[in-house]
Amino acid sequence: MSKQFAIIGLGRFGSSVARAMYEMGYEVMGIDENEERINENIQYVTHAVAADTTDEIALREIGIRNFDVVVVSIGEDIQASILTVLTLKEMGVKKIVAKAQNERHGQVLYKVGADRVVFPERDMGIRVAHNLISANVLDFIELADDYSVAEVVVAPSLVGQSLRNIDVRAKFGVNVIAIKSGSSFNISPGPDDVIHTDDILVVLGHNKDLKEFEEKA
Repeated sequence: MSKQFAIIGLGRFGSSVARAMYEMGYEVMGIDENEERINENIQYVTHAVAADTTDEIALREIGIRNFDVVVVSIGEDIQASILTVLTLKEMGVKKIVAKAQNERHGQVLYKVGADRVVFPERDMGIRVAHNLISANVLDFIELADDYSVAEVVVAPSLVGQSLRNIDVRAKFGVNVIAIKSGSSFNISPGPDDVIHTDDILVVLGHNKDLKEFEEKA
């Protein structure tokens, strides 16, 4: 069954995460107090709800515990952000990712129950979306609207094989542009270079091809 995501706060960052996940085919609920923001994003989410997320009753009515990941992306209201994370934690939400305004805010969010804290100036919404969806993707950098670079943890099935044997270009339409092995970094690896346990592949390609590689490699 596909993962389900709830995005609380549909400002610039929250709507970016929501849209990226929705376009990748995941079920996404967008939640915001502001009806205007709901209307602006309704075509980029599966469901959209106007609600005060510091209110536990409102969250229960939404069925927030049914979601695999809840992203708290509330804008300037730091108190509402903290109260929302605290309420979600007390309700038993599986995974909470929260946006922080600064380091101190981030520390508080961790203390009240956030599993991960992100900072918009360091984490683009699309990068965060890919990291949430695929546990084996360490980083994701969008180069153009549909073309990106991803760092992917090597699957056990690839260990011991050469790049020639796995031939990801023919199978998935992506290119391995580097291999990270511990502290070493092999740029422009050759076809006979062998993949080892714990290696990280730096892969370049179209987003749909990268997604297929992440899921099937």
